Amino acid sequence: MEKNIKWLMNPPLTASNSIVYLRFLVGSIFFWEGVLKFVYTNQGVGRFTKLGLPFPELTADVIAGFEIIGGLFIILGLFSRITSLAFAIEMLVAIWMTKIVLFSGISPLPLPQVPPKIGGWAFLHEVRTDYALLVLSLFIAWEGPGKKSLDYKLKHKNKWSKTVS
Repeated sequence: MEKNIKWLMNPPLTASNSIVYLRFLVGSIFFWEGVLKFVYTNQGVGRFTKLGLPFPELTADVIAGFEIIGGLFIILGLFSRITSLAFAIEMLVAIWMTKIVLFSGISPLPLPQVPPKIGGWAFLHEVRTDYALLVLSLFIAWEGPGKKSLDYKLKHKNKWSKTVS
């Protein structure tokens, strides 16, 4: 167990500086999706109610808060491995609950407005953002946040000023 915690809390820090762009992309999408769950009830409580999730108000608020805080963590490169793995799990759950059912057309959510509405092509079309976020989250977990991150700063406090120059 201690080995797993150590692995989670110590991501590699050698990724190329260009990982900053991927962190910004992933983090900002999660951030604004979290904000949208608070601002528009159809994206938060309403959606979670239709999906049949227990305690939809609480669930929506917890997920939205996690997406906002976690999105900021990814952007800043803070707790990047554990946050990106949690986002990967969230995307797997989202795909399972909202996209798989498009194969059969039994989604509790409204079907897409234009064809393809059900079946394999509908699934592939609708899953594209979730799939991209899943893969990018796993990439960040694997590669780490790089030297331009708070994870790096926390590990190399006296070297920080040299790396960001």
